[in-house]
Amino acid sequence: MTGTSKTPDDLVARRELAFGKGAKLFYDTPLHLVRGEGAHLFDAQGRRYVDMYNNVASVGHAHPKIVEAMAAQQATLNTHSRYLSEPAIALAERLTSLQRVTESAIFSCSGTEAIEVAIRIARIATGAQGVVCTNHTYHGNNTLVGAMTGLSADDKRHADLRSIPFPETLRPMAPGLTGEALADAYVTRLIAAIEDLKASGAGFAALILCPILANEGLPDIPATFMAKAAAAVHAAGGLVIADEVQAGYGRTGQWWGYDAVGLVPDIVVTGKPMGAGLPLAATTAKRDLVERFRAETRYFNTFAASPLQGAVGLAVIEVLESEGMIENARDLGAELKATLRQRLGHWPGLVDVRGLGLFLAAEFVDAEGEPDTAQAFDLVCRLRHKGFLTSIDGAFNNTVKMRPPLALQREDALAFLDAFDKVVAERAAAERHA
Repeated sequence: MTGTSKTPDDLVARRELAFGKGAKLFYDTPLHLVRGEGAHLFDAQGRRYVDMYNNVASVGHAHPKIVEAMAAQQATLNTHSRYLSEPAIALAERLTSLQRVTESAIFSCSGTEAIEVAIRIARIATGAQGVVCTNHTYHGNNTLVGAMTGLSADDKRHADLRSIPFPETLRPMAPGLTGEALADAYVTRLIAAIEDLKASGAGFAALILCPILANEGLPDIPATFMAKAAAAVHAAGGLVIADEVQAGYGRTGQWWGYDAVGLVPDIVVTGKPMGAGLPLAATTAKRDLVERFRAETRYFNTFAASPLQGAVGLAVIEVLESEGMIENARDLGAELKATLRQRLGHWPGLVDVRGLGLFLAAEFVDAEGEPDTAQAFDLVCRLRHKGFLTSIDGAFNNTVKMRPPLALQREDALAFLDAFDKVVAERAAAERHA
C-alpha cells in the first residue's frame, strides 16, 4: 500500500508494513498529528491539542528562532566535525559554563549515544567495568545501555551491572523508615551493590541515575540521599553520572536536575531538549576525563559537533534565557502542582502528586491501595479526547505524566486542570453505573 492515506486505519496499516508491526503508538486510538505551534499540536482534522507531554520541543513546537537558526545554518554550511566550527565550539563553551561542574563536551545525536560515552569515560578513568543503576530506570536503547532498563536487584545476568531500589518516600524500602534513616538504608544498598561488583572482579566504575528519577515516576527522594550516595561512590573510587536528558534544560525550574536534589555529578549527559527537534546530545565532564577518553578511543560521530548542531543548540539556550522559560517552569509548575495536590482525598484513587517545575506525576491506586495502571491509562485516553496530551509512566505505569513544553501558558494549564477534573468525574460516574 502506497500513497496518501484516506483514514487513520489506512495510515496504521501502511505504518505496520513500513515499520514492521509492533512499533509503539500512544492512546486507545492512534493520533495523527500534522502541525505544532508553541505548546499546541494539531491533528489531520485541524483539532488543537494542548501538549502536556513532549520534552523534545522543550521551547515549544516550531519556535521561529529555532527554525530560523536551523534554516540559516543549513543554508550556509553543515559538515562533519573534522573542520573548525565556531558554533559547535561556542555551544560546548556555553553548555559547560552553565553546568559549572564540567569543562569539556563530547557531542552526539541521541541520549543513548551520550550515555554510552559517559559509561566509557567512567570505565577508562577508573579502570573498572561495574556500573550501578536503579531498578526501574531507562537510559537508552542499545545493547550496553539498554541492559540497565528494568534490571532487578537480584539479576546477575550482566556481570558488570547491578541495580538498587530507587529511593522514595511513598513506598519506603522498609516499613516505618523516614528521613535520615531511610536515606541511609538506600545508601547501604548502594554500598552493597558496589562491594558485590568488586567481589565479582568487575570492579566499580560509576553510579548512573536521573537526578529526579524521571522514569521511576518522579518519586519524592529522601532529602540527603543524593549527597550521601555521591560520597559513597567517590569513597569507592567511582564516578557519578547524571542523566539530565529529562531533568535538565530548565525542566525542574532550575537549569539542572542535579541542582534541585543536592547532587554534584562528575559526568553530565544531556539530550532531547538541546536541539528542540534536531538530534543533539552531549556528554560533559572535567577536561582530564574527556581528554583521556579521546586519547584512548578516538571517538568520532559523523553528524555530531556539526555547525548545524552548534547553531541550533545556541539558539535553544538563548530562547530559554531571553523568554524566561525556566522561570515559567518554576512558577507555573509550582502552581499546577499545588492545585493538583488539592485533589488529594477528593479524586478516587489519587494517592500522590509530585514532581518539580513543569514535570509532574499524579499516581493512582485501586481500592486495595495497589497500583492502578488501568485507571491511569484510561484517564490519559480521556484527557486526549478532551484535547490534552499526556502519558503514563512510573515503576508501575500508574502515574499520569505531565511534561509540557516550557512555553506552556497559564490559561492552558488552568484548562488542563479543568479537563482533568472532568475526566476523573466521568470515570467515577461510569464505574458507578457499570
